[in-house]
Amino acid sequence: MTQLNIHLLLMAESSITVILIGVIILGFILIASMIKVVPQRTAIIVERLGKFKAVYTAGFQILIPFIDKVRYRHTLKEQAIDVAPQVCITRDNIAVEVDGILYLQVLDPQKASYGIDNYRFASIQIAQTTMRSVIGKLELDRTFEERESINATIVDAVDKASEPWGVKVTRYEVKNISPPQSIRDAMEKQMRAEREKRAIIAESEGTRQAKINVADGDKQEFILKSEGEKQRRINEAAGRASEIEQVATATANGLRAIATAISEDNGLNAVNLRIAEQYLNAFGNLAKTNNTLILPSNLSDIAGIVATATSVFNETRDKKK
Repeated sequence: MTQLNIHLLLMAESSITVILIGVIILGFILIASMIKVVPQRTAIIVERLGKFKAVYTAGFQILIPFIDKVRYRHTLKEQAIDVAPQVCITRDNIAVEVDGILYLQVLDPQKASYGIDNYRFASIQIAQTTMRSVIGKLELDRTFEERESINATIVDAVDKASEPWGVKVTRYEVKNISPPQSIRDAMEKQMRAEREKRAIIAESEGTRQAKINVADGDKQEFILKSEGEKQRRINEAAGRASEIEQVATATANGLRAIATAISEDNGLNAVNLRIAEQYLNAFGNLAKTNNTLILPSNLSDIAGIVATATSVFNETRDKKK
């Protein structure tokens, strides 16, 4: 075999090797294009020769190379879409800038692919136009109070429009409502004045309540003092009455005892002796307390005085009998 033939043979063998390597690589490419692994909560739209074939969800899927093609891919998770700020005119002709967040979820991947070109862009546009319409019906002050109503209206409008697209709008949240700087300054002044007004009212109410409390306390104090004074006088009167009653009872008991003693034997002699003693003691006390002493004309006739007292006792005793 000549050297030329050997060279040609080597070239043919190397060509075959390159072809085999190319066939192997092409086989791997074909196998890779046939096998599709779809992640969880994801759906792919497969077309066969340009026509819709099937919706493949999570798992291992096999496609026919060059015939089947993945045209669309959708996530089935809930998506949060930022709605860019836009200028809205309120009912009282104030321009405010409003933005928000739209939450939606793909329920039907086929409708989301063929029902509309871009469901995200369309949902944002409907949310913005509905927002302008709702804000235009409200005055500026009410826009801050009606956030829940605004959110519900936008969700309802976008959800109805997106139903043919296989998309479900779960909720919408207004993030910011920004009026012009001049309006914010005026609102700040108004709020400051309102806070000062509430502070003054609260202070006056506190002063009024304090005065009422003090007056009520004084009233209660006077009432309690008068009740205490009344009770004190009642107690004193009751004490004096009890004292008088006890003195009278003691006096009556003493007189009763004296009368009993007089009616006994030698009782009258004892009374005469007692009267004489008290008569003499009385003049003795007068001499101690005063330099001037007044003496009766019959001081020496003590027996006559005693006899007079004795006759009184005798008369009283005879009347009792």
